[in-house]
Amino acid sequence: MFRSTKPNVANFRAEYAKHADFCDALNNDTEPLYRLAFLLTANHRESEQCFVSTVEQAFDEQTVFKEWAGSWIKRRLIKTAIEIVSPASSRNCQKRDFWAAAQHDTQRECEIDAVTKLDPFERFVFVMSILERYSNWDCALLLGCSMNRVTHARMSALRRLPGLAAPFPRGDRHPLRRLGVSA
Repeated sequence: MFRSTKPNVANFRAEYAKHADFCDALNNDTEPLYRLAFLLTANHRESEQCFVSTVEQAFDEQTVFKEWAGSWIKRRLIKTAIEIVSPASSRNCQKRDFWAAAQHDTQRECEIDAVTKLDPFERFVFVMSILERYSNWDCALLLGCSMNRVTHARMSALRRLPGLAAPFPRGDRHPLRRLGVSA
């Protein structure tokens, strides 16, 4: 007469991401994820290290919902880049690479290199808050600093990158799609 409205526990467990789900997410977004890693680290060697570490962590993870696999990978990549670069510290002796070894063939390559010229903290804040649309709260939490410091770093980065700031003056536009980072 009465049916139980409890979800079946066996089916609930099946909703977690499996290795194949992470593989699909990584395979579909390899280029944008590597580009994100490079924008954060500004260095190809550290970008590769960040990407490989994120892949390893994805295959060890067992408590991510299937639908969240892509978002989890991106957030894990950002956390790994923060661990590698330590942008909130005063360590600024980082070696910066250009996106492409040859001269810039496209405007995208010029824009990527312009972002990587920012100081590490400003670069992380710019990429996280503008390109990835993280809130001030999330940026501050991940970077281990105050929201006030995040706000000041974003404003400073936007002043240094006036050409990149032009596409989103009113907040409802999709920032920098041409960089190919956010979906």
